[in-house]
Formats: sequence, structure tokens, C-alpha cells
Amino acid sequence: MQKTKSALIPFILITCLFFLWGFAHNLDPILIPHLKKSFTLTTTQSTLVDSSVFLAYFFMALPAGYIMKRWGYKTGIIAGLLLFAIGSFLFVPAANNQSYNYFLFALFVIACGLTILETAANPYASSLGDPSTSTQRLNLAQSFNGLAAALAPAIGARIILTKGYTEEQLGSMTAAAQKAALAAEAYTVKTPYTILGIILLCIAFLFFKIKLPDIREKNAANQNTTILKTFRHSHLSWAVVAQFFYVGAQVCVLSLFILYATASAQISELQAADYLSMGGLAFLVGRFLGTALMKYFTPRHLLTSFAIVCVLLCLVAIFGKGMMTIYAIIGICFFMSIMFPTIFSLGIQQLGPDTEMASSLIVMSIVGGAILPRIFGLISDATGNIQMGYIVPLIAFAVVAYFGWKGSVIKKTTV
Repeated sequence: MQKTKSALIPFILITCLFFLWGFAHNLDPILIPHLKKSFTLTTTQSTLVDSSVFLAYFFMALPAGYIMKRWGYKTGIIAGLLLFAIGSFLFVPAANNQSYNYFLFALFVIACGLTILETAANPYASSLGDPSTSTQRLNLAQSFNGLAAALAPAIGARIILTKGYTEEQLGSMTAAAQKAALAAEAYTVKTPYTILGIILLCIAFLFFKIKLPDIREKNAANQNTTILKTFRHSHLSWAVVAQFFYVGAQVCVLSLFILYATASAQISELQAADYLSMGGLAFLVGRFLGTALMKYFTPRHLLTSFAIVCVLLCLVAIFGKGMMTIYAIIGICFFMSIMFPTIFSLGIQQLGPDTEMASSLIVMSIVGGAILPRIFGLISDATGNIQMGYIVPLIAFAVVAYFGWKGSVIKKTTV
């Protein structure tokens, strides 16, 4: 009983991390249309926001694991929070210099911090308390990530998107005035990201002061494990592929939602942000309901079914008209909600000493979020129709469906 009580405050702080990185990620869909207009970018150029974020996951996944092993989870969490804060503060000079590349660098630094936090928080949340309830603790913590997905677009839009100029106002300006006005819009991100940076420093200080149990021995990996040895598990190999495509699809759906909605349904950016919040709420509900349904259906069969529904909804997103397309995307948000944790858990099943390396490899596959949105943007720009970009998520969800149906089946391996 005493152990459970002593773990309560650390668990609350760890749970805050899930909300914080969820909030940061779900501000990206607000930044994309904002920076697209401020720097007069193409859709493809605007997807560099996602590329900057998810490339960091690829490069930092293994170093993050090393930090935890070498210096402990507490040090790792503090380092992640400090990088997160530094990246947030870098938005100020990025706005002052009116440089898109500077913004991309700031986002990369933020994402490096997020990679460390995600690498630490998932195993830590499951380890704080009774091992028999570790799954429930992790699901509870992850639900705050979904809560952030519902809140961030609505809050971010009202702080950032409502401060800019309308197309009519810009059209009435001279070329020089229009350029100055667009550049000035970049300034609206300074205040929210400065406040975020201060909050992160305060939370880092709390982690510094609080005593956290060291869980490294519980999660020590076999030192002889290598990447090639780990890939001999076919279900892990397919999980890496499936996670690559899933994360890429999720980023296409969420990050490009406002650009898509304003074009397909002819609504304002602020209205689109509110519908994106509805998508975040659908994602949150889907995660709870999907978890409950796993009591009656196997995770891989449920994953397959949800992925097939997403494929069908992508067809509506491509060929539909008006508000029908918005509702289809909200539906995709609901049905893709279980995919990341389900792919992750199916991929590391029965791996024994290869589990830690497998986890790092699946985290590295998040780089799909840097690549697939670029392809989405290229298709959109080439066809002049952003709806055609949904060919990319359609193919991605088809890959996830195959993983659930066949790829996740555990086969015997030869040593």
C-alpha cells in the first residue's frame, strides 16, 4: 500500500508528459497552414514541418535508449524536457528572423526532446505500481495524449490562426506591404511557445526535486542483442513496416487536416480547427472503446477490421464532396485510434531478450511521419487537388490491415 502511494506523485508527473507531447504534436496542424501562408509555401513545402519532427524520432530513438541505460530514466526525462523547452524558446528568434528554416530547426529540437520523453514515459508509466495493473496504468496515461489531441487544435487556432490577415485584406495590399504582413504573422507563435517553454522548465524542476524509483534493472536488455538478430522475428519486421505506414498515415490525416478541410468543404481555418478537435475527441473515444472491444475480439482481428474501415473512408475522402469529406476524416480518426499501441504490442510479443531492441526499432519506424506526408503533398501539388493526396493514407491503412491479418502471426525462428 505504501509503495502504491509513493508512486502516485511520480505517476501523475509522468502522465503530464503524455499530455504535453500530445499537445505539442497537435499544434503542428495549426502551424502548417499558418506557416504556409506566412511564407507563401506549396503544400509539399509545408509538409517539411512534419519531416523536421519525425526525422528527429528516427535519429534520436537509439540515443534516447542509451541515455536511459547510462544515466537513468530521471536524467532522461529532465533532458527531454529541457530540449523540449529550448526548442520552444527557439520560436522567438525564428519569428524575429522571419526564417522558415529556423522554424524547422526549432521543431526538430522540440521533437528530439519528445523522442526522449516518449522512450522514457511508456515503460516508466507501466512500472510505477503493481505489475498486474501495468496495462491499465499505461492506457490511463495514454488517454491524456488523446485529450491533448482534442484540445490543442481548438486552443492553438484561437491563439495563432485568428491573429492573421484574411485573403481579402492581403489582396488589397501592395506587394511590399503584403510581404511584410505575411512575415509579421510568424510573430503570433512567439507568445504561446514562450509560455510553453516556461511551463516545461517548471516541470523539469519538479522532476529534478522529486525522487523517482530506478527501473533500469527491470528493463535491462540482453547485451548480445543486435538489430539483425532482432529482425529474425517476422512479426517484428512486419510491425516495423506497419508502424512506418501507420504513423505516416496519421500525420497525413491530422497535420494536413486544415489544408484539406478548407479545400474540400470550403470552410474557414477556424472552423476546420474545431472539426479537427472533434477528430481528436473521436480518437480519444476510439481508444477507450477499442480497448474495451479487445475483451471480445483478438487485437489483431480488431486492428484488421479498423484498418479496412479506414481504407473505405479514405475513398470517401478522395471522391466525396462537401461536409461528407470532413465526417469521413473524423471517422478515420476514430478507427485509427488503436493502431499505434496495438501494432506496438503485437510487434514485441514473445521476443524475450530482444524486446528492448525491438521497441527501439518500432520507435525509429515513426520516421514514416516524415516521408509519407511529403508524398501526400507532391500528389496534391501535382494534381492540383489535395483530396487526391488521400491515396497515400489509403495504401498505408491497407498495409496495416495486412499486418493485422497475416503479418502479426508469430512464427518460429531459428537462432
